Amino acid sequence: MRPTKSLYLLGFTPFFFGSACRISSPLVHRDAQQQCFPYSTSSTTSQTFDFRIAASFSAKGHKFNPKTDLFSFKHSDHRQADTADASPRRRPDSGQDAFFVSNIGNSRNVAFGVADGVGGWSDSGIDSADFSHGLCERMADVTREGRMRSTWEFIKKGDFKARDLLQKAYNAIVEEKKIRGGGSTACIAVGHSDGALQVANLGDSGFVQLRPNAVYFASKPQTHAFNTPYQLSIFPPKMLARSVAFGHKPLSDQPKDASVTDHTVKHGDVLVFATDGVWDNLSSTDVMKLVSRYMVGFNGWADGKDGIAASDQLDVLTTEGGIAKERENTLQALLAVAITGEAKAASENTKLDGPFAREVQKYYPGEDWHGGKVDDICVVVAVVVKDDGQL
Repeated sequence: MRPTKSLYLLGFTPFFFGSACRISSPLVHRDAQQQCFPYSTSSTTSQTFDFRIAASFSAKGHKFNPKTDLFSFKHSDHRQADTADASPRRRPDSGQDAFFVSNIGNSRNVAFGVADGVGGWSDSGIDSADFSHGLCERMADVTREGRMRSTWEFIKKGDFKARDLLQKAYNAIVEEKKIRGGGSTACIAVGHSDGALQVANLGDSGFVQLRPNAVYFASKPQTHAFNTPYQLSIFPPKMLARSVAFGHKPLSDQPKDASVTDHTVKHGDVLVFATDGVWDNLSSTDVMKLVSRYMVGFNGWADGKDGIAASDQLDVLTTEGGIAKERENTLQALLAVAITGEAKAASENTKLDGPFAREVQKYYPGEDWHGGKVDDICVVVAVVVKDDGQL
C-alpha cells in the first residue's frame, strides 16, 4: 500500500488511527540547504514589479489534463481564484491539495499559495480536502476588499504579513464550525509591488525562488517525525476524548509555528510554490532545470553580454496570448503545466527513484521502495516582471 501522510498526537512517536500504511519521509531539500539564505534584504530601489501568476494541479489517480487543470490569474479581476472555492462541486480536480491567488484589497500587491490536506485523517473517516480548500478560500476572502469590515481594517494597516493572513484564515474556519475535522500544511506568500516578498511555510509543502540557471532560495520542510509534517488541524470532540483515554495529548500546530522568510524579487525571478506531490518526486534542482529549459527556450531568459539574464520580452510573454497556445498561452501557465506534468510522470514511474524513494532508502534501508510517490499535485508559479507603467 502506498504511504499516507500521517496526522499526529503528541508523544515521542506518531499516533496512527488504524493505518496500515508505512510511514514515509517528507522530502529534505539537500541541494536547497546548500543554497539557502536566511532572508533577503528589502528593496531599496523605486522600481515596481508585477507578479504574473498561474496554477496547475492534478488529483491522485486522475489523468492530468493540461487544458483543464490550469488556472491563470488576472490582476484586473480583483477577486479570489474561483478554483479555491471550498464547495466540493466547484473545487478544481486537485484532490486534497488546494491553492489560492488574490489581490490584496484594490492594490497590485498579491497573496498566493498552496495547502495540502493531510491524508492520514481518512483513517478516521475525515476528508482533509474540506480543510485545505476551506483554508485557501478564507485566505482569499481575507485579502479582498469589503468582504468583512474587520478584515479590511486589518488590510489597511499597511503591515500585511503572511503569517497574519494564515492566522486570520485559520481562525475563520475554526470559528465557523462548518468543518468537522482535518488538517493541512500551507505555504503562502505576500508579494508587494516594491519587490518585497514574505513567505510563511508550515509543513512539507514548499517553494523555490529561481533566477537564470540557479536556485536562489529553497524552503526547508517542517516535520515532527517521519512523514509527520507540521499541520494546522481541527480535532472532533470524540477524537479528542479517545486520544485522552489512550493517554495521548492532542497536538495541533498553529500559524505562529510557520517558518517566515523575507525576500527581495527582481525582474525575471520565477517563484514556484508546490505541495509535496511535487517535492517528493522532483528536487529543487530538477525544477530549476525544467524551468530554465522553458524560460530560455521561449526567450524569457536570454543570453546577454553578462550571461543569461531576464529578457525585455518577459512582459509580452507573461501577458495573455504571449505564448501561441490555446490554453497555456502565457509563460507562467506553461511553466505551471510543465512542472505538474513532470511531477505527475515522475510519481507514476516505478523504476526511476525520486527524492521520496531516496529518503525511504535512507531511513528504512530494509524497504524495497523504488520509483516515484503517487500523490495529489498542486503548483503555483509566479513570474516577476518589472512594471514600466504600461501594465
